[in-house]
Amino acid sequence: MQVQVDTREHAKEWERIKGQFDALGVQYFRSKMYVGDYQSLDNPRLVIDRKKDLQEICGNVSSKQHERFKAELLRAKEQGIKLVILCEHGADIKNLEDVYFWQNPRKYQIRWKTVNGKRVKDVISAKAVDGNQLYKSLCTIRDRYNVDFVFCQKEETGQKIIEILGGQIDE
Repeated sequence: MQVQVDTREHAKEWERIKGQFDALGVQYFRSKMYVGDYQSLDNPRLVIDRKKDLQEICGNVSSKQHERFKAELLRAKEQGIKLVILCEHGADIKNLEDVYFWQNPRKYQIRWKTVNGKRVKDVISAKAVDGNQLYKSLCTIRDRYNVDFVFCQKEETGQKIIEILGGQIDE
């Protein structure tokens, strides 16, 4: 299997995943991709878009990035590309249902500020998306755009990419 990697993949993240690919003996090359971050030349209609955590996905579904993200989902759907979003959130999120119970740390971050000479608590992002809201958004994306969500830990990303793309790993 030969994996195409998008040149716009973050350099630090790519170096980590490249090391995992090298350890697994995966062949790869980098070029700009139409959709997503990783694909196998054996099946170019299956593409993986890697996300570093649920915070990044929150930004994609509920902020200024939403239009760009939605445009990518539409491009994939229009071209008959199956998109898999691989989220490297960590051990506590193993599947889409776990997202429902996630507590967004931004929603509960407190800072102290001075108002009229008095120190008062202020929640930084009281309106931040919580797990329930994010779960509903991801279910809508899954159903509307035929997107799968897969979760892993950072140290297993390279292997998970190969598994999703259908490659055999020789160990």
